[in-house]
Formats: sequence, C-alpha cells, structure tokens
Amino acid sequence: MNSKQFRLGIDAGGTFTDFVLADGNGGIHLFKATSTPEDGTRAIADGLGQISEALDKPVSQILSSLDLCVNGTTVALNALIQHRGVKTGLICTAGHEDSLEIRLGHKEEGHRYDARYPPARMLVERRLRRPIRERVLSDGTIHTPLNEDDVRAACALFRAEGVQAVAVSFVWSVANEVHERRAAEIVRTMLPDAYVSVGLEVFPQMREYTRTSTTVVNAYLGPVLARYVNRIERFYVENGVGSPVRFYQSNGGMASSDAIVSRPVNAINSGPASAPLAGLFVARPFGYKDLITVDMGGTSFDITLTKGGITNINKDIDFLRYRIGTPMVQVETLGAGGGSIAWIDAMGLLKVGPQSASAVPGPACYMRGGTAATVTDANVVLGYLNPESLLGGRVPINGAASRAAIAKDIAEPLGISVEKAAYGIVSIVNVNMINGIRRVSIERGYDPRDFVLIAAGGATSLHIAGLAREIGVRTVLVSKLASGLCAFGQLLSDLKYNYMAACPMRIEPHSNLGRVQRQFEQLEAEAIAALGKEGFPRDRIRVERHLDMRYCGQAHECSVSIGELHVGRETIGRIRELFDARHKQLFTYAEPESQVEIVNVESTVYGMLEQPPALCLQPGSGDIERAVKARRNMIFGRGQGIEEIASPIYDGTMLGAGDVVCGPAVIEEVTTSIVLPPDWSARLDASGVYVLTDTQRAEKNER
Repeated sequence: MNSKQFRLGIDAGGTFTDFVLADGNGGIHLFKATSTPEDGTRAIADGLGQISEALDKPVSQILSSLDLCVNGTTVALNALIQHRGVKTGLICTAGHEDSLEIRLGHKEEGHRYDARYPPARMLVERRLRRPIRERVLSDGTIHTPLNEDDVRAACALFRAEGVQAVAVSFVWSVANEVHERRAAEIVRTMLPDAYVSVGLEVFPQMREYTRTSTTVVNAYLGPVLARYVNRIERFYVENGVGSPVRFYQSNGGMASSDAIVSRPVNAINSGPASAPLAGLFVARPFGYKDLITVDMGGTSFDITLTKGGITNINKDIDFLRYRIGTPMVQVETLGAGGGSIAWIDAMGLLKVGPQSASAVPGPACYMRGGTAATVTDANVVLGYLNPESLLGGRVPINGAASRAAIAKDIAEPLGISVEKAAYGIVSIVNVNMINGIRRVSIERGYDPRDFVLIAAGGATSLHIAGLAREIGVRTVLVSKLASGLCAFGQLLSDLKYNYMAACPMRIEPHSNLGRVQRQFEQLEAEAIAALGKEGFPRDRIRVERHLDMRYCGQAHECSVSIGELHVGRETIGRIRELFDARHKQLFTYAEPESQVEIVNVESTVYGMLEQPPALCLQPGSGDIERAVKARRNMIFGRGQGIEEIASPIYDGTMLGAGDVVCGPAVIEEVTTSIVLPPDWSARLDASGVYVLTDTQRAEKNER
C-alpha cells in the first residue's frame, strides 16, 4: 500500500453503514450513513459522497485509487432472520427426508422440557424434500446405485413448483462423491436457472444432518446474496473502482465475490466477525492479548472473547435455530441496541428489546415516523447524547420527542418521572448486556476481570463505563474509530478460505497417517492455486492445519490447530498432546491414556495483505478546557436514586495525546459519544485510543 492508494472498509449494519478509509500516509477517516436495506448501494453512495466532500476529490478518483475495497453485509443474516430466502428444494437419500425436522432430537437450551415451544420453521417444505434411491456405505462402497429417474422426477416437480434453489446432500457422500456429483449435474442440466448447492462443495465433512442443514441454508440464501453482490459490484464498476471488490465472511477473513456467491452461508454473521482483529489492533500498543470486544449498534449487541490473541472459531453450531457446520467466529448476539424498544409487560415490569426500531422508523428522536421509546431516546433524556443532532450535526434529532415517547410509553403507566424511566431503560439494557458478557466469559471458565474491555459500535461508549464497573473490568479501551471498528477490522484482515474433508481414522500403531498428510496436501494445493489466480504469490500465502479429533466412543469432536505440522509417525505424539490440551481447555479434563481418532481435516489458507499504518496523534497542550464546547445536565445513579449533575461536553477532535478528562463528562467524537460517570477518567493515547479508568476502584486497589 503506497501513499497514493486508499483502502475502504464498509460495514452495513441494521441502522447505520460504516465507512473507514485508510490512506498510505497513516490517515484514517471514519464516516457513517443511514443503512438502506432495500438497496445497499444507496447507503454506499451516501458514504462515498461524504468521503468525496471531506477529501475534496471526486468519487471516481477515490475508487480508482483503491487497492482494497471490502464489504461486510447483513443481507444473508437478515434474510435468514426474516425468512426471506427463496423457495428451495432438497434432493436427499431416500429415508432421510425428515432429518431437517428431526434435528438429531435437539431442542434449544432453556426449552428442552417446554412442550409449547414451537418447532423451528423449515426452510424446505416437506413436499419439496425429494427422496432419491441410492446408498453409499461408510467405507465408500456403493450399496445401491443412484436412481437417476428419481433425480429427474424431483427436478420436474421443482420446475412446476417454481423452486429457485436446490440443495443436494446424500448420506456418506464424503466417502464416495460419485452419486452426489452426478445428481448435481442432472439438476444443473434440467434447471439451468436454479441456484444449486451441493453438500460436497459447501461442507465436505462428516455428520449427515449438519451437512444437509448447512447445504439447505446455503441454497436458501444463495440467490438473495447473489443479487446483492452483483448489484454492489456493478455499482463499483460503474463508478470507477480500480481493485477487486471483496466481501467479509463469518470466519474472520475476506473472500472474492465468486467465493461468497457460491458459499453465502459463510456471510451470515460477517458484520461482527472482524471485531476481534480490530480489538487486537487497538490493544497492541498496550500489550494486551486477553480482550472482550463489545459492539452495540442500533439493533444488536455483539460480544467476542479473545484469549492470548486467539479468538475461538465455532463449527457445527445452531445459529438462529439452524445447524451450520462451516467455521464462524464465536459471537454472542443480543437484541440490545440503540433502537431497542422499551415496553411494559403484562406483569407491569419494564422490559427492553429484543424488538428494535432499527433505522426506519427509528427512535422517536430521529423524526422518521418512530414513536416508541428506545434506548437512544433514554440516552437523550439522560443528557448523554446531544439533544439536537448526531454525527457531527449531520443527523438532526428532536430531544423533546424522546421525552414525549418515554413519558407516554413508560413514565406515565408506571407513575414515575421521565428521568427515572429513562434511567431504568438504560439500567435494564445494561443488565442484558452484562448477562451476555458473562455468558462468553464466566460460563466458559474465564474471569472477566482478567480481560480488557474494547468498545466498538456507535452506541457502546455511552454504556461502556457502566458495563465495566458492574463486571469488575479494570481497563477499558475506546478507539476514536470505535463506532466503525468492525469496518476498520475488515481492512486489517487477509483473504481466508477454509478447505475441508472427511478423513476418519483411529490412531493406532498401524494407522496409515500418510493418508491424512496426503489429504492436507491435496486441499492446500487446490487452495494455493485458487489464491494464485487472485494474484497472491506463494510467499504471501499462509497455511494453518486443523484436525477434528475425539476420544473413541465420544459423540462429538473438537478442532485442534496443529499449525503447519507434517502428519506422520514423528509428529503424532505432539498432535496427541495438542488434542489433550485442547480437550482439557474446553471440557476441564483430558484422558491421555484413552485411544483417539481423527474425524475431519481442515486447511485454513490465508492470502496475506499489508496492514495500514497505525494512527499517531500529536501531543495535547494539556489545556483541556479549550476543548469544552458546552455544558448540560446529565443524570447518574446515586444510591437507590438518581442525581442530576451539570457536566462539561468535550470536543474530542480538540484533544491530543496525553490529555486526561475526568468525569462526570462526555467526550463527543464525530460518530460516537463517550460517557464518563463520576469517578471515571479517560486518557487519550497517541494511538488514538482513550484509556478509561475507574479511579474509585483504582484507589481501592492501591490501598
């Protein structure tokens, strides 16, 4: 990346779309536009217009100078949440048409004994799950030849029913692919306009239900994401983009447009997947590697945990009630955002979320038709947000509308003041978020007090001090880029592809470990060739190997990273040690004397890019009073009640490295506001990161 080039990261959220533009001189620029879910190019055009105005360059010149343009999107996620995918058919082994509904007998945690809990909505109607007479055994032997007439009959039915996508998944296709390949060939011939999703191509590993479910989700979302990607690419090309357009994946890396269209299941949770990388970048100048990154936007609250610089990757999980096998960054997501709606339940208790006003109609103060009281409205009433405008004046708001909404929906029904109602709303959403943080830390064996809390998302900094105090975190880091941290994280990422295969084998003295090694080499040769076509020389490609292993007799396996280890007699002892250590980390025990088996292999292949240079701020003058641009009353908790305090509002753009602000106060950056309650302070580091400290707790620790 040279000084004449730019890199652009775009994260399209439910309420706002974030833009981070990095130049080769270390400059990083952050912009926000209101999301336009019906047509993402409108929000992109808005953001590019802001960039053009700020840099005084035409959009075409900026786009033609890009050496990287990467997009994170919620299109696949929203389509799955709202069940707005396409009409899908399934071709499967006869007798397995109902595996999607049987779900291995699984019932969501908390509802196991609830007979009234409704079943998950099926993405393929029962009559569109067509049985095919064929059978491959676990050793790859063909027991029953493929009945091609069954496949053709299924295609005829799909054509008559207007099916737009077809999933193909046969039992033990990972042991012998001939039937599944031939069935897919027939489908593509008879239904040339249909999107075809093949289990061997989407998730070529063991576990028939997981593979079928993943393949169906992929088919269901395929045409939706293809239309979005094609529209976005066409927009960029028409406006003069000068580099390949990349899209962000749930595994924490980028992919080409072709890869994301063929594997839309990999884009389901792409938005928050870049947060851990961005969090590590923010924490690097301070030497921290144990991080909890929290991202509160307009609709949701996303949490990721990084231990020792490594963020956990999940496989074979239930996401929105659908089993997905492909790798995803482990993210805990709650319906807790700035647009979360406050309401009173049948018992007369105040609740917040998970319903959201989103971008449209939005919180009451946005003046876009929303009338419900939201978390954003509560923050306005408490004095935490500017009651007249947001985003540096670009978005006018109406503080009086916030008060009116909270009075009507909450204060008057409960017989309390508007201020107490607003404080209650914020307190409840904070408790919801704290419970989420505890789920990713305490419930997984980690003490959150040993971690640093990283703020991401436009609304997080309003709440971050309260969250940290409640869970006992000593250090909070808030970057000047916090509200667009996920978009920035995309610019720090590499291309990342997961190549997988089944390779079941017990580890015994006579085991043919060469078969595992050859499987890795075959996957990696394919991956390196694919990245070579995308312009990556071999010295810019990194490979990381993983083995899914388990003790013999266990029902589930765990993924073990073995780096680039050669698999053979000389290394199997080390691999066994890595597996035992991983098992103990996950389940608190290991059985070094028990026999183990390999189930699947996976090569994660990275096309490595240079990272943009870090921010470096000029030292501050030490006179922070000149940064005070206003004062307003803010409301904080005091004992069992609340207290109103006249507090200074600081212009964050006027603060320099080393400047310290003490609470109660608000630091207003262009796209976010940092609330400092009494007894909190913030020091601005030269890296552009505010280091927040609970001075009251720090003094107690010193004593």
